[in-house]
Amino acid sequence: MPIYTRRSDDGQALTIQVEGRFDFSTHQAFRDAYEHNDPSVSEYIVDLSDTTYLDSSALGMLLLLRDHAGGDNARISIRNCNVDVRRILSISNFEQLFSIH
Repeated sequence: MPIYTRRSDDGQALTIQVEGRFDFSTHQAFRDAYEHNDPSVSEYIVDLSDTTYLDSSALGMLLLLRDHAGGDNARISIRNCNVDVRRILSISNFEQLFSIH
């Protein structure tokens, strides 16, 4: 359940990659991934290509990231979801709040 981060070459985009289960056990690591970064970050990319499971606490963590990034003005994209994860995001109407690819 590791969380990895990487910055874009220009430093303005932060990619947060979640590996394995995205649930309450990743709460602190996920928050640490974005809270302790340079304020010049203006875009967040959540890469779920290696995420096998997502629960309601993960949805809450995504909402906390959205608040941290500026709420309605936040630039956050969720990418590389498998079918099950995509279905959960869709049922939760997260396409209204995030750009999902």
